[in-house]
Amino acid sequence: MEGAGDAGARLDGPPVMDDVTDASFEREVLESRLPVIVDFWAPWCKPCDAIEPHLRAIAEAHEGRVRLVRLNVDREVGVPGRYGVLALPTVILFVDGEPRSTVFGAHSRAHYERTFEPHFSARALESRHADIADSNAHRP
Repeated sequence: MEGAGDAGARLDGPPVMDDVTDASFEREVLESRLPVIVDFWAPWCKPCDAIEPHLRAIAEAHEGRVRLVRLNVDREVGVPGRYGVLALPTVILFVDGEPRSTVFGAHSRAHYERTFEPHFSARALESRHADIADSNAHRP
């Protein structure tokens, strides 16, 4: 259990970022109706600490249109192995249960925004939901 004295504790801030595990990944990420930014991190990873404020700011700026979660690769090995996470930080954006964009290494907030924004802008979400509704309407 993480606590105030835990060496693995990350930056304090609004509850914008949830922790996920191998066991909860499918439910929390793959089945999410919203795009999900997954931050693969480890407690010893200083670049991971450096990018967390950028990811939190993006999630806050797009509240209600994107989720932000993190997965500790020291504790969970199944999901990182499945998605080829070999270096930290690695950030993957999942949309409709599929990985759509991956960023390896630490970058500026602007870099993450340019990479992820097209996937969770209001127009992109409306278009995706319209496509889903349209395909469901044509089912027998």
